[in-house]
Amino acid sequence: MTETLIFDSDWLTPEQIQLAGKTIKYLAAHDIQYVQHPVAPIQRLNVFVPAAYENGGTVNGYTRDTAPIFYAKYSWWVFPGPADDPTRTQWPNNAATIKQALKRGYVVIAAGLRGHTTVNEAGQRVGQAPAFIVDMKAAVRYVKYNQARLPGNVERIITNGTSAGGATSALMGASGNAKFFEGALTSLGAAPATDDIFAVSAYCPIHNLEHADMAYEWQFNGINDWNRSQPVAGSMKNGRPKFESITGTLSANDQSLSADLKRQFCDYLNGLQLHDANGQALTVSPDGTGTFQNYLVQLLTDSAQSALDKGVDIHKYAGFTVTNGKVTGLDLKAYLTSLTRMKAVPAFDQLDLGSLENRLFGDATVLNRHFTSFSQEHTTVPAQLAETELVEAVNPLTYLTGKQSAKIAQHWRIRHGAADRDTSFAIPIILATVLQNQGQDVDFALPWDIPHSGDYDLGELFAWIDGLCQ
Repeated sequence: MTETLIFDSDWLTPEQIQLAGKTIKYLAAHDIQYVQHPVAPIQRLNVFVPAAYENGGTVNGYTRDTAPIFYAKYSWWVFPGPADDPTRTQWPNNAATIKQALKRGYVVIAAGLRGHTTVNEAGQRVGQAPAFIVDMKAAVRYVKYNQARLPGNVERIITNGTSAGGATSALMGASGNAKFFEGALTSLGAAPATDDIFAVSAYCPIHNLEHADMAYEWQFNGINDWNRSQPVAGSMKNGRPKFESITGTLSANDQSLSADLKRQFCDYLNGLQLHDANGQALTVSPDGTGTFQNYLVQLLTDSAQSALDKGVDIHKYAGFTVTNGKVTGLDLKAYLTSLTRMKAVPAFDQLDLGSLENRLFGDATVLNRHFTSFSQEHTTVPAQLAETELVEAVNPLTYLTGKQSAKIAQHWRIRHGAADRDTSFAIPIILATVLQNQGQDVDFALPWDIPHSGDYDLGELFAWIDGLCQ
């Protein structure tokens, strides 16, 4: 019965934290079950409310009824993400962001979401795709169902996340009320409400996985040495793994696969029929060049110029020409070579099923599955291919390009660092451009010298939110 999903305001109790030497007072309700039939203990959420709202006060111009509802989501890719807390110290956490959001006057929701290692009481895996987005939708539906009982404006829900959390945020914004997820939501006993949201903040969203390998080779083809850090097996301490550096060089076969994927990306990109703000078609030639590549060069040049104007030495990376204080040219290949390749081939759908993304598409009986026909055709181990409908369902572009209908968020802020090697620059550019071409409000940038990370510009993020909500 839906009565089990009714929020009780008596659950909110006073708490406080220290932030930059100042005390931030707030009300908190912890460990709230947001579905009637949970399959794992992690399916609970926390609510945090600025204390001033208890007595009719205001914070930053907001009241109890007008305050934006901010969904703070940190996720280390497809691992389970417990409901966060401003006092949480165990890695990973989003405590710093929650503190700043409370200070700003936002109502904060932190929902626990299943990941690929989540199991039920019987020890069965219950966290593979689409579990993470189903749980997020259920958490949003819980809040909307309780709109008369919970503080905050349910018409001003903003999701925020980094990496996999960024992908979750983007997927929430693109797939509002999508029919694909209704069966899973009904099975869990989600609240009878909608799950569309107002705005999206996405930092370096790892998404569009069925095309991410192609995009990575379009960007790094011809750069054959790679290096990255990876967690050491069995090294977890206080919830945080140790990392080790590994390096490698693409074999002749790898280089051949890279060329094949690059060619496939050209077909994919051109089929999207993108255009820039001036109406110019953004396309890629068979050799990888073209107006789309020129657009990337311009975005990187703008990022470098912004840094240069602040006195930053942009020559940490190769390829830039500077004349009289202006960035006048960029040799993209030189820049990417100095940035370095991070991943081998394929970058995501690995031929030996060794990536976390492969685990995302496993199921209760099969740990890992391929999610592209390319990797299935070239697999080096016995493998199954995930259902196309499932792979498409967790890709925001599926809804933005009209393959499935959904209610799309009105406002988007997308950030992908200019030093981020985890996925191709093309992936966030495609997301932002598709949205812009559809007339959505999009704030997109490649911040200078920022690696794969998020929440590094909270002042700017919150100013963007205030500009939409005040």
